[in-house]
Parts: sequence; C-alpha cells; structure tokens
Amino acid sequence: MITPPGDLRAGAMALLTNRHVHFARRYHQLLGDPLTRSERQALRRQVATLTPFKLRVETRELRGDIRHLRRKLQRQLAGGAPDVAIPPQLSAIAQCESGGNPRAISSSGTYRGKYQFSFTTWATVGGKGDPAAAPETEQDRRAAILYHQEGPGQWPVCGR
Repeated sequence: MITPPGDLRAGAMALLTNRHVHFARRYHQLLGDPLTRSERQALRRQVATLTPFKLRVETRELRGDIRHLRRKLQRQLAGGAPDVAIPPQLSAIAQCESGGNPRAISSSGTYRGKYQFSFTTWATVGGKGDPAAAPETEQDRRAAILYHQEGPGQWPVCGR
C-alpha cells in the first residue's frame, strides 16, 4: 500500500515537532525553569506554523544552545564556587589529611584527594570516579556534605 503524500508530510512534521519540543524541554530543564504542560502545548501550536525547513533550522539552533549551556554548567561545576557552605574545620582537616593537596594519594592508594576519601565514602556522598582526579571545588563540596551528614568522626585522626 502506498502512503498518500499528505500523510507522509504530516508524519514528518509530527516527528519534527516532537523532537523540537523534546529539546526545548531539555533546554529549560538545564536552565532550572522546566516548561509547564500549557507552555509545551503553546510551543507545539507555534511550531506547527513553521515550514519543515525552518523547523529543522530552529531545532538545530536549539540543540546548539543546549550544548553551549551544558558546557557552561560543567565549567561552573568544575571550577565554580561550592554550593555547600564549607565549615572552617574542613580546611584544618584537609591540611592534616593531605597538606591541602587535592591530588594526594595515600601510600596504600586507598585514600585519595584533599580529604583522603575512600572510593566507597566518595560514592556515598555522590562522587563519581577517582576523588583525586575530581576538581578541588568538587572535593570541597563532597567533604562538606559528608561533614554535615556524619560530622568530623569520618576523619578519626584529623577530625578531632
């Protein structure tokens, strides 16, 4: 059976529209301002008035904006100020544990980074990968979370 040309165009437009709305939702989630259901419906109506070529161009631009925003957010996370208050005791703990060196690794290799995290402890506070390879602000952030959850007892020697 041959598909009528009108149905093919309508199907292609529906696919392009869904894709554009998907990327718009992702973009707004990255901004921290998710689209409401009514905003998504309004976007669908607006996109339905575009030609397929114009819709592809706008979707491509939207994907570029998403990539740009992701890179910007990753840079902020990697080098931006911590989003958790760092107690002054943590700087003393870091000095005692590693001399403040975020790349420090214990002689056994078990404890890593500025606060000498084990891989297990690092993972329990949301860290991914090697603590010593993480940016210093990420280590500060994870140590502050651990300190707020468990107190200084997680560093038995330096936390006293």
